[in-house]
Amino acid sequence: EAMTLATVSRSRDLLASVIGCMPLHMHGEMFDDATGEMEEVPLAPRSWLRQPDPSVTYNFLMAWTLDDLLFYGRAFWYVTERTQDGFPSKMTRLPAGSCTTLDQSGPVWFGPSKEIIFAGNTLDARDVIQFLSPIQGIVYSSAQTIATAMKIEQSRYKNAQSSLPSGVLKQTGGEPLSAQELSEIGAQFQQARISSQTAVLNEFLSYEASTATPDKMLMIESAQYSSLELARLCGVPPYLVGVATGSYAYTSSEQSRADLYIFGVKPYADCIASTLSMNNVLPRGTYVKFDADSYLVENYAADAMSQQPQQNTQESLA
Repeated sequence: EAMTLATVSRSRDLLASVIGCMPLHMHGEMFDDATGEMEEVPLAPRSWLRQPDPSVTYNFLMAWTLDDLLFYGRAFWYVTERTQDGFPSKMTRLPAGSCTTLDQSGPVWFGPSKEIIFAGNTLDARDVIQFLSPIQGIVYSSAQTIATAMKIEQSRYKNAQSSLPSGVLKQTGGEPLSAQELSEIGAQFQQARISSQTAVLNEFLSYEASTATPDKMLMIESAQYSSLELARLCGVPPYLVGVATGSYAYTSSEQSRADLYIFGVKPYADCIASTLSMNNVLPRGTYVKFDADSYLVENYAADAMSQQPQQNTQESLA
């Protein structure tokens, strides 16, 4: 139901598009005597790093893992194969909405579950990689915000079905009508108004249309406020989903990408990378991290290259 709202759908797609384009790299740590700090050392990736699930693409798997974290606050991968050293080599995603944990009813998850049921089958918790988001799932934390937005959209849809504004149907003379008769006349007139047919009234009935303007009938201000609330709920800067706040603006595509990553994607990216770096997935002393520069820096360089011919053309014309 939340995904039927345009702002939630767009926010989810923005977050998923970022997480799906950032590759995972494997690293180790080594102490540097000169600086007195731990130094990051690149390592050869394990076989699953580019494609954890051989049946789907990396982009698909990461996008839907983020989807589970956003809506439910947790995600599940099931280990289908292991290497000789006992670490996972192939994994597949289990939809969080289809997983039940008997020892945790939620909606706040205090740790990995030991009793997991998927599709009626009890799973061995040692074969399940559990991603626990630092942010509570939006279907639990903000059900009223989503329900309010849906009510507003339903009202807008109802008002948009007719080109005529709402109004009052009044009896101006004749024999008084019963409540049932008035109800039947009102229903017939309403049906004709919605279906854009010609409604017929006798000399004893009159219709007084309201003074509602199209912007009020479509509840534009309410829809804008609802979109702002949903953007806040999803952790996406409002201007990225087309909501004008009046006090926050960006001046470059580079800044907009940085805002989306820092305010929206980073908590989920850190959750996924940290979970895949635990000792039940990788050997001790090794870890994985998302290459955020591939999204922030390389895309910015591509934008700069695409704008360079246009600038050269303007300079030649000058």
